[in-house]
Amino acid sequence: LSLRLSDRHTGIGGDGVVLILRSAIADAKMRMFNIDGSEGNMCGNAIRCVAKYLYDNKIVIKKQIRIETLSGIKTLEVFTKNANVSSVKVDMGKPELKPELIPVMLKGANVISQPVIISGEKYQMTCVSMGNPHTVVFVDNIDALDLVKLGPLFENSELFPERVNTEFVVIEDRNHLKMRVWERGSGETLACGTGACAAAVAAVLNGHCDKDSDIEVQALGGR
Repeated sequence: LSLRLSDRHTGIGGDGVVLILRSAIADAKMRMFNIDGSEGNMCGNAIRCVAKYLYDNKIVIKKQIRIETLSGIKTLEVFTKNANVSSVKVDMGKPELKPELIPVMLKGANVISQPVIISGEKYQMTCVSMGNPHTVVFVDNIDALDLVKLGPLFENSELFPERVNTEFVVIEDRNHLKMRVWERGSGETLACGTGACAAAVAAVLNGHCDKDSDIEVQALGGR
């Protein structure tokens, strides 16, 4: 179903399909399937859309909404204008840095600015799980990147047994990042909520941003 609906030529077109189900432990349950049919553990933007749908359609009438995902229950807060949801904030939880829990096949307590060889080229990557696996690579320029070639090399590397989402990030200043993202199962997307969080976490871990500061991430689809 996800393959048919997500196809941009013969279907509706999109990065995947989101299903909303009843939950015995939260206000609702979300399942998300990528464009290739694989199921994702978590999607930051999708879960905010789910919260908006639940509130706008009066399925849930409170402004704090708990949604069950494969990576646990997430708590969201909706903000309204003229009785409709205008924005949604989601508590993504704490990032996971242990390699075996991301997972990434590297030794050590964490993977921070770790030199690796991908298809014969050397990169330094920082690995984070935000309920799904991410690797962040800081670069000088993201506009010239051939992501169609580079993205699959990271996604399907033997370092990542469950594949990986890859963020290529430029440091604009200590409060602003610029990002392009290659999502496992979907390819390059205009935005990625968990990816933006992973980029911010990696920027702090590498000393590019301050831990308690506001960090704005610019993706192709917006901030």
